[in-house]
Amino acid sequence: MKILVVEDERDLNNIITKYLKKNNFGVDSCYNGEEALDYVALTTYDLIILDVMMPKMNGHEFLCEIRKKNIKTPVIMLTAKDTLEDKITGLDYGADDYIVKPFEFEELFARIRALIRRSYGNTTSELVLDDLIINTTNKSVARAGIDIDLTGKEYEVLEYLIQNKGRIVTREQIQASVWDYDYMGASNIIDVVIKNIRKKIDLGDSKTLIHTKRGVGYVAKEDK
Repeated sequence: MKILVVEDERDLNNIITKYLKKNNFGVDSCYNGEEALDYVALTTYDLIILDVMMPKMNGHEFLCEIRKKNIKTPVIMLTAKDTLEDKITGLDYGADDYIVKPFEFEELFARIRALIRRSYGNTTSELVLDDLIINTTNKSVARAGIDIDLTGKEYEVLEYLIQNKGRIVTREQIQASVWDYDYMGASNIIDVVIKNIRKKIDLGDSKTLIHTKRGVGYVAKEDK
């Protein structure tokens, strides 16, 4: 899952970014609304964490701009103002949630999970494909009751595929969703990661769950 953090307080921006990366999210970050417009023009995000008071273009102005462009990415607004008027303004412009500074990271994380679940049409923290179960709260993976140990990037790629089960996703879409905007690694990194995931989740004679669509990308679905 890919998140954009837009916060002009650099220390807070860095702390939020590090916390999200530690919890296996792909993260880009910037410091004002004008920069953020450039990011959303080039990358699709699962969620945006947006400060209200920023230089150049504040959070409300940025939010108004992306909603005009029909960008429906869920947005959590950060504000130091715990006033009803401020919250109403953000919600009217298209914010999905509000959190007041200072906040506990556990609460922010819970709100992120809830909005991402809602955006993918999920009602619980579990993603299920055949006998494979992903718990998006504790980032655990099990198949046929057997726990599977994945690296951070392996987990992110698998979660993205299962969130989009039944749909073919390209390598470019996977990379955009999981890796940072400025990633400059090996060109075959997606294939390598998926090969490693298959080795771990394909237990014995179990069904294949990740299928290659040659020349296009990958799709997660039951092998019937």
